[in-house]
Amino acid sequence: MAAAARSFGPEREAEPAKEARVVGSELVDTYTVYIIQVTDGIHEWTVKHRYSDFHDLHEKLVAERKIDKNLLPPKKIIGKNSRSLVEKREKDLEVYLQTLLAAFPGVAPRVLAHFLHFHFYEINGITAALAEELFEKGEQLLGAGEVFAIGPLQLYAVTEQLLQGKPTCTSGDAKTDLGHILDFTCRLKYLKVSGTEGPFGTSNIQEQFLPFDLSIFKSLHQVEISHCDAKHIRGLVASKPTLATMSIRFSATSMKEVLVPEALEFDEWEPEGTALEGPVTAVIPTWQALTTLDLSHNSISEIDESVKLIPKIEFLDLSHNGLLFVDNLQHLYNLVHLDLSYNKLSSLEGVHTKLGNIKTLNLAGNLLESLSGLHKLYSLVNLDLSNNRIEQMEEVRSIGSLPCLEHVALLNNPLSIIPDYRTKVLAQFGERASEVCLDDTVTTEKELDTVEVLKAIQKAKEVKSKLSNPEKKVGEDSRLSAAACVRPGSSPPTVAPTSASLPQPILSNQGNHVCILLLVEPQPDASTCFLQGQTQGGQCCPQVAPLRFCRLLDEDSQVL
Repeated sequence: MAAAARSFGPEREAEPAKEARVVGSELVDTYTVYIIQVTDGIHEWTVKHRYSDFHDLHEKLVAERKIDKNLLPPKKIIGKNSRSLVEKREKDLEVYLQTLLAAFPGVAPRVLAHFLHFHFYEINGITAALAEELFEKGEQLLGAGEVFAIGPLQLYAVTEQLLQGKPTCTSGDAKTDLGHILDFTCRLKYLKVSGTEGPFGTSNIQEQFLPFDLSIFKSLHQVEISHCDAKHIRGLVASKPTLATMSIRFSATSMKEVLVPEALEFDEWEPEGTALEGPVTAVIPTWQALTTLDLSHNSISEIDESVKLIPKIEFLDLSHNGLLFVDNLQHLYNLVHLDLSYNKLSSLEGVHTKLGNIKTLNLAGNLLESLSGLHKLYSLVNLDLSNNRIEQMEEVRSIGSLPCLEHVALLNNPLSIIPDYRTKVLAQFGERASEVCLDDTVTTEKELDTVEVLKAIQKAKEVKSKLSNPEKKVGEDSRLSAAACVRPGSSPPTVAPTSASLPQPILSNQGNHVCILLLVEPQPDASTCFLQGQTQGGQCCPQVAPLRFCRLLDEDSQVL
């Protein structure tokens, strides 16, 4: 069974006795390897050693600690791998190890601790190894300003060591003094804590569930934590005055667990500095230095009111969670970059009231069909809508009028398989089509020419619609035309018919331009002639000069 985490508390249980049992052996090449199971309270792990390793250990202990030379079973040259000898040696070696552990009940000698992998799995061994490492390299690491990586098991060991209230150095070796760790953590600025999924190493220790305390870190500017249980992390709030960047991934089930763990203790709370309304049981200090927060790849289902505690946030990543709605972000006045990709968002209604100053918005991988809530995000520059459920081109009109939008991603939506998808999307941006980069691809001149044609067709359709309206008919005899122009020497773009009643474009040369004329005519009736030269009652319909509803482009593609 996986090892459970010991709880924090003022009362400490007596340190459990350690055991070492030889539980089996295996033949590797021409020698036998003995499998040792070490037990320290609820934690267990396995170590493998051949007999020569036992012999080296024994020689060092005899020299350093003056133990009995005859304590170790003797070597055998003939039949050393026979089953009977191996089984007897397993029992003798187990007695040997148990005798050593009984002889050193407190802190095991360094050579024995390493032999049994205490420096990987046992509290005293872990802290001693870490202290020695920081004694030798701590100043260099601090001077270089590098990120220091540490595991939850190491932090758990340090936390437990401090709670035990023992002297900081119990081994007699000054290099292993706990003070080296505390001095280093007080000055460290960049910390990374990475747990592991499943048992750690050869042990039964589930280190992602181990509790640990981060209050020993007094100067953190940046912290990254992954694969740890946020509910078991203590002391992170002690870094509020200095912490500017925080990343908690694969660890949390709510934002409160990270931002306001104190909320579990109080029924009502408010951020420090706000006007209090009604009964409040606690006033919580804000994260006054935090500008970047990454809570991606967690199991967060809502953006709760804990965001009130991060008023200076500029970059917020909540991607790869289970969010259903966009809530409470109106409290983040400085927010400019927001990543909500790969959640479960299906509606954006009213989102502009919560994201007034946003510049970059990632909504990829959601369940969006409508973009109606984005039409007032006037400061938006970058927008990712890929991998959603957007089908209608009309939805793009909601973002087509945004004055600052430069980069748009719409790939892997149903509308992205529509013929001429790119030009039809770009046409929604009108005169700004040339300024928009769609799906990370710069708009080409040919696409811009086609966009001009589509705009002319749209204008012609609007004119036809007016002519079809009895209240706004200008004259049923009129023939109207719209023209879209392309650069000399370029191929005219292909335009798909937009209506069965619209004729195909007609090419004509106009000086230095090649114009595409699109005739738009009223529906014929008994009193209207609709083809030039057609007569009615013996009278020829008068020819009316075409009207142009598009602008010509000069040789530099400038609007004339």
